[in-house]
Amino acid sequence: MSFSNSTKIGHSVLSQRIINEIARLGPMTFARFMEMALYDPNEGYYMTVGTQASGESTQDSRIGWSGDFYTSSDVHPLLAQCLIKQIREMDELLGRPSQLTVVEMGPGKGLLARDVLRACVNEDADLSARLTYVLIERSPVMQKIQAHHLGEFLEKGWPIEWHTSLSALDQHSVHGVMLCNELVDALPVHRVRVSDHRIHEVFVDFQGGTLCEHLGELSTSDIQDYLACYTDGLSLKWPDGYSTEVHLELLNWMEEVARVLQRGFVLTIDYGHTASDYYDMSRKDGTLVCYHKHTASSNPFVRVGDQDITAHVNFSALAGKGTQIGLSVTGFTNLMNFLLGLGADEMLADVDPESEEMQSAIQFLRPQSMGQTFKFLVQHKAIESPTLAGLKFRPFFEEALLGVGSEH
Repeated sequence: MSFSNSTKIGHSVLSQRIINEIARLGPMTFARFMEMALYDPNEGYYMTVGTQASGESTQDSRIGWSGDFYTSSDVHPLLAQCLIKQIREMDELLGRPSQLTVVEMGPGKGLLARDVLRACVNEDADLSARLTYVLIERSPVMQKIQAHHLGEFLEKGWPIEWHTSLSALDQHSVHGVMLCNELVDALPVHRVRVSDHRIHEVFVDFQGGTLCEHLGELSTSDIQDYLACYTDGLSLKWPDGYSTEVHLELLNWMEEVARVLQRGFVLTIDYGHTASDYYDMSRKDGTLVCYHKHTASSNPFVRVGDQDITAHVNFSALAGKGTQIGLSVTGFTNLMNFLLGLGADEMLADVDPESEEMQSAIQFLRPQSMGQTFKFLVQHKAIESPTLAGLKFRPFFEEALLGVGSEH
């Protein structure tokens, strides 16, 4: 095979590396392709510095209003202000330990960490004195961006640590809160498609000068196990042509979280669905989305290394796997209800309704916007039936979340 059409495919060095691996080993799983496209140490999307329209590099250009997509942390500090209220309540339930550790996994540009720490300083001097903040970030580039945004705390000697993965933390070493905001959607996924009344895996091949799909037998029996456990039985009813994602890495990540946490809470914030919604026929083409300059597409084979690739989260898989390994479900809600439960409406009471600040913050509370799309899953370990203000309002039946995986 020879490389061609590099402009269409994307980053030439990374694309060539992918093509060479396919030539050597045959078609690769989509999970492997996604891992390379996003996390290749030298050319992966999250591992490199983006560029501005002028061509000049800037550390913040990948994520944000001038980049390819924005996150909740780019919108308004309201989320962080509510999160610190929730963390304070969790701290009370944990008995106000001498050291409370907050581990943020996939902390983006560090804006959420910055705003959480600012709110903590403003609202609770005692917690500020006991709080250690740990960031799990595999990208050296993103670590630098985070350090820049957390400079005001680093200069004062705040206990802030960086690690490249959860594997760097000892078993049962965390007593506190493990926080994940918009990370799980970027974990590599396998893709499957029904053809000839059988479920096949969607591999990545290189033919005719371009990357393309190739259907084959399942690469691992773990995929079949996942379909049996975490699709609410819908995989048995999929018709020919039905395509979707399988989140094996999500299960591995959940195991690592449970391994590290001794006692405390896990809070996962992301866009996604329960299994019954995720694998319904209304999503017969799957949930995979690519982002470049705030434009969404469904083609992961262009701009390789220069566009984001995401898949919605199967929260039933997170909850089901968690219950198997010691993480009980505290509750499941959406962003709007989580914030309202913590008094977000009162926080905004004195803000001018016509102001730019209000227009930014209100995105969190609009059902048609982030308010309903983003979900909150809270899990706990070694705590007896905790009640949290952020879970006061729950628009979902818990049976819909927990109805799968319990028998495995």
